[in-house]
Amino acid sequence: PKADLDALLANKAELTKVLTYHVVGQKLTPQQLEKGSFDTLEKSKLTTAGSGTEYTVNDSSKVVCGNVPTANATVYIVDSVLMPPK
Repeated sequence: PKADLDALLANKAELTKVLTYHVVGQKLTPQQLEKGSFDTLEKSKLTTAGSGTEYTVNDSSKVVCGNVPTANATVYIVDSVLMPPK
């Protein structure tokens, strides 16, 4: 919701926490996502599950596009914002 987005954008510390929760410190292959648990740069864990072309993150967010190589990362795009644990 817009109110949540506005509150997040107004709080740089919380925004940084949410953004760094989306990043793990290693390149991941699709096979690693099948039953994965990874430390994020935010210092929490996120989990992945699935196989083939269907994967989820934290049992809720779907990977809609993935295994996109970049210079220093492999990108997986999810269909929702991942919120770090409180």
